[in-house]
Amino acid sequence: MRTTRSVPARPALIAALALATAGSPLLTPGAAGADQKPVTREGPAVDDRAAQAPASATRRALTEDVPTGTTTRAYPRRLVLSPDPENPGDKSLKLGLTPYHAIAPELNALQRLGDRVSVEVTGRSAGGHRLYLVTVTAPETTRQARAQERMRELIRDAPAAAAKSREIKRDYKTPVFVNNNIHGNEWEGTDASLRTIERLATAKDAKTRDLLAHSRLYFNITANPDGRIAGARANANGFDLNRDFVTASQPETRAMRQIELGTQPAVLLDLHGYVNGTLIEPTTPPHGENYEYDLFLKNTYANALGMESAVNALGYTPAKDGVEAAQIPFRDQEEGWDDWPPIFTPQYAAFHGTVAAHTVEIPLAVNNEEYDELPVPELRRRSAINTAVAGAAIGATLAHVREHRGTLIADQIEVFRRGATGAAQVPVSAQTVPGVPGIGPEDVYTTRFPRAYVIPAGDARTQRSGPAAARLVDHLIANDVRVTRATRPFRLAGRTYPRGSYVVDMHQPKRGMANVLLADGRDISGKVSVMYDISGWSLGRLWGATVERVPSGSLRGAPLRAIGEAAPVARVPAHGDLRLRLTDPREIAALNSLLRQGVAVRRADDGSVVVPASARRAARTAARDHDVSFTATRRTGTAPLHRLRVAAAVTPGELFALREMGFDVTPVSTAVLNAGFDWSGTDVLFVSAGLEHADLTASARQALDAFLEGHGLVGRGATGAALNAAAGRLAVKPVEGNADANGVVKVTNTGGITRGAPDHGFVYAPLWFTDPGPGVRVEQSYATGNPLVAGHWRPLPGGTGGPAAAAGQASVVSGDHTVLFGTEPLFRDHPKGEFPQVARALFTVAHSASVKESG
Repeated sequence: MRTTRSVPARPALIAALALATAGSPLLTPGAAGADQKPVTREGPAVDDRAAQAPASATRRALTEDVPTGTTTRAYPRRLVLSPDPENPGDKSLKLGLTPYHAIAPELNALQRLGDRVSVEVTGRSAGGHRLYLVTVTAPETTRQARAQERMRELIRDAPAAAAKSREIKRDYKTPVFVNNNIHGNEWEGTDASLRTIERLATAKDAKTRDLLAHSRLYFNITANPDGRIAGARANANGFDLNRDFVTASQPETRAMRQIELGTQPAVLLDLHGYVNGTLIEPTTPPHGENYEYDLFLKNTYANALGMESAVNALGYTPAKDGVEAAQIPFRDQEEGWDDWPPIFTPQYAAFHGTVAAHTVEIPLAVNNEEYDELPVPELRRRSAINTAVAGAAIGATLAHVREHRGTLIADQIEVFRRGATGAAQVPVSAQTVPGVPGIGPEDVYTTRFPRAYVIPAGDARTQRSGPAAARLVDHLIANDVRVTRATRPFRLAGRTYPRGSYVVDMHQPKRGMANVLLADGRDISGKVSVMYDISGWSLGRLWGATVERVPSGSLRGAPLRAIGEAAPVARVPAHGDLRLRLTDPREIAALNSLLRQGVAVRRADDGSVVVPASARRAARTAARDHDVSFTATRRTGTAPLHRLRVAAAVTPGELFALREMGFDVTPVSTAVLNAGFDWSGTDVLFVSAGLEHADLTASARQALDAFLEGHGLVGRGATGAALNAAAGRLAVKPVEGNADANGVVKVTNTGGITRGAPDHGFVYAPLWFTDPGPGVRVEQSYATGNPLVAGHWRPLPGGTGGPAAAAGQASVVSGDHTVLFGTEPLFRDHPKGEFPQVARALFTVAHSASVKESG
């Protein structure tokens, strides 16, 4: 589930609510959409439990390939699935729902019911489980399937022509995507979809035949099988997949992304739980400024009304069933359930042409403490109601699609037309979005798109722009953003750019996707008092590449060639010793691969490392595997480096990022240390979550203190700072800011740990350090003035804890085998350009008697 505060309905809407609820046996006047209990976050605002994900899940996530090609085979497409071993520990069983091991046999049976159901495997989860996509549609010959593919591409690539196409109006099948169980312990969407598929497979009525003749219905049966089996919100890597769409670090997210790219849905449902009454988006402000929000709101609100009616028509009541009436946040709440960040499934889909997209939160909780404490009959009663509610939402959506097919496709075409032509956004108002009551200035969010973004080439001699630029370009392309590359030097808006520079022309169908990834974002602290999740995420600022915004100018005649991937960066000179910069996570991974092979790598005084000429073959392999560039050097280096063994009490995102950089990591926690941990195989400790010094047993505390006597400590956030204080390491005073604050901040780098780091960082529950004692070095500080560039960071009620209090204060400090971070340099595996700060910290505290010498 997502979370919000319980707030009164918008005053302007009371009259509309009374009209909407008149005659309903479920509602009393004035109670429409009222959430009887405050809705709270699913867990804390930030991760506070130490991650324990197995290394195998990380490896699978880093290597799992998702099919990217489109297929034009006929429908149905028969795929006989092999069965999974029966698992009596599957948490679905207690609820009377479909366990994961029963899904494959059920899909086989559904395919045998007729010629409408097709099954595909779109990949595997981090835990190794198959991901199933079911397509339900009227049969198509190969020729008809090719025609559908051609029309889909025309809609995206030539929207002006598509708008005039009689073939599209007559023959194009509206794509609908139903996403289920993205949070593993929110189960019932899967079962509702299986029931819907069974009904559609055999129904003979005219409406069903008409629906399937003019639509393709795509069901992602369970987006998170790892969590479904374990009864956990996250996947096997501990990732909340409904926060991963900007980064796409997990295979399940990449599979969902590819479904959206390959099917181009006009309508999307993402089925969740649990909010009582059923919560149906559209959302409260702030609304993402890069959407074509007038088209999105028009269609999403209209479909929400149909779902609300269908859910209420089931007849469940508060007195009889404990089920409150459905609610629509846009209409019924002021704030707290926003669609600002593109990290959620429906919000991400909007950038790929989805014009009606919804998170739907079904009503009755059956997870967490309810799962453990309620009797089985009550859990099954609740799950049956939830399944019926989810089914009603699906059924209402399919009815809406059948009745409004022409409008949905026309508005999808218009989304792409505006992008391709550089047309202005249309602010929402009662005039531009008729039929949606209560639109006010608080709902108006637009942006000014630049003419282009340029990612300049780097080295003028080699025309290589580095691993950060290559990674960013490949990520843009993976998100269906069109990127070109200059075949010779060119001028744009008064500046000359070298050959090899990458250019993102913002006159493209998915300009919103390009801008939401590359733009700085906005400080929205003054717009609303509370945000649901992150409020800033800029890849342009956080991923390590130089990204230049070009507000205006002409690309006519520019020597630009469309590309399908970034140019390779890998290079190793033929002679001499080799230098490897350590300013990118790929370079850290390459270094760790060399250290694992026993290569004699030495630190250089500029923060890079020196690899001897004798290891050229190993360097070539590392360069190829990690797409990094070595340069020739005459430096000899200083101290030798050795392979690090890291004990880490960290969040899931941090654990994943450490392994992504190639570190050997052993997860630890308070419980692990209390059970008896062998420190002999550890070089350095990294702590940010789940390790409390005061909660350790006497023997565990003694062992930890003994380890810290001669080894390094890297701490992050309040937990890391607390351990530093308990261990008597750095003499600094940690100051905690607003725990809900998050976003992109401007920083000033002054030390060796942060050498080469971007001048922006990411914070969530920011921390800073004051009153430094002897030997404490400031490695990085928050910028003076207002350090917040994009996000939401307000002072606390007493006036403390805000960005003004943090301005100019130390955000990273070091000394005495210790480095402390007040920022979030590894947050959810996202801010890639920040990762090397942590790597440098680990190497520094593990290899030197004093952090001073790193500077």
